[in-house]
Amino acid sequence: MTRHLRSLLDLSVAEAQSVIERAIELKSTALNVQPQPLQRRSVALIFEKPSTRTRVSFATGVSDFGGSCIFLSPEESQLGRGEPISDTAKVLSRLVDLIIIRTHAQTTIEELAQNASVPVINALSDLYHPCQVLADIQTYIEHRGSAKDIKAAWVGDGNNVCHSWINAARLFDFHISIACPRGFEPDPQIIQTNGDRVRLTSEPNQACDDADVIITDTWASMGQESEKRQREKIFKDFTVTEMLMKRAKPDALFMHCLPAYRGYEVDAEVIDGPQSVIWDEVENRLHAQKALMEFLLAESGNLS
Repeated sequence: MTRHLRSLLDLSVAEAQSVIERAIELKSTALNVQPQPLQRRSVALIFEKPSTRTRVSFATGVSDFGGSCIFLSPEESQLGRGEPISDTAKVLSRLVDLIIIRTHAQTTIEELAQNASVPVINALSDLYHPCQVLADIQTYIEHRGSAKDIKAAWVGDGNNVCHSWINAARLFDFHISIACPRGFEPDPQIIQTNGDRVRLTSEPNQACDDADVIITDTWASMGQESEKRQREKIFKDFTVTEMLMKRAKPDALFMHCLPAYRGYEVDAEVIDGPQSVIWDEVENRLHAQKALMEFLLAESGNLS
């Protein structure tokens, strides 16, 4: 059976733990002794949204595993001319061994996975960003040993990264307090699915009290640029400041998936300070995604 990663909940608890453990192992292994599951194999990277960390980390990971990448943008493929997603999935399945897609609608990823006979990985949609949060959890475990029973605090927009953190709370057995302005809460269905793991508030102080990690993201995500000024006014009380960090545990970590806008969602003193682990998050995108690709290929019976 072909396995996909449409959201983190495509992984079982044991599988999610295994992927993180493997990511940490791959990180410690010299490149010249790493496995080559993609040797003489090709990976399609479909990017309908701009990308720095995701595109570079996946391309580097494919190269480390001995494979090659084919980059596709809407302008460079038939997707941009209205070819049915189901047809694209069947075409690419005959030509490549793995499909990685960054797109707008989650339904695009769902339809692609439904019709593909090779693994499909969600490299970001408007609903989820599972690869980012796999790297975030790896980062937390590397610094603190375990994510079990921690309190995570999310401050800002209830967006795709927030949704994946909610799913991670279920998989890795912790709780998350989410502080959002009213009207910008996470998707109600995602909260309902993970309700016993989530606490919602409109007060950042409440969310961050006694937290083990505080996470934020840009106030205006890709596709929301026209709302930027309006959002700056709405979110002005949701900046992660040094005072907010002091409400968390003394050894609390700070995370941000980047790009960051200092002075808006986070103060420079926090993101550039000693509690910030943002550069570890960036590096761990590479290792978590390599472990994920290896797992999906093996589970789909395509591991060389």
